[in-house]
Amino acid sequence: MRDHEGALIKAMIAHLAADDGIKSRLGDPARIWDQPPTGAVFPHLILGRSESRPVAADGGGMEHVLTLTCASTFGGAEEARAVAAAVRARLQEADLSADGVRTVSVRVTFTDVFRPGDFKRAFAVMRVRAVTEESG
Repeated sequence: MRDHEGALIKAMIAHLAADDGIKSRLGDPARIWDQPPTGAVFPHLILGRSESRPVAADGGGMEHVLTLTCASTFGGAEEARAVAAAVRARLQEADLSADGVRTVSVRVTFTDVFRPGDFKRAFAVMRVRAVTEESG
């Protein structure tokens, strides 16, 4: 069985980073990481928690729930909301593939935009549901 999780994350980062709308918000190259570097520039998008489970179907399917978090220091929630909207639009039923794995479906199922009590940052937390299968 192939590494569905790794392939999905690789394909998702490449797909998001190739979008002009995402690059206009997260820089070029887009600041999308699974671990931000020390002194990371804001805003940026972090791929965090990842859950996967087998799907009882042909093709060795897997269901994934990923958490993406945009962190912003803009001085309000506007920038975080804009990044979330761009991510949602770009991922909606995207055709993602890498390393012999392709998506059957992908979509953002939940978004929470908030500012912690210190009001120094804003966050947009998104949950992405994807189903993958081996492509060959």
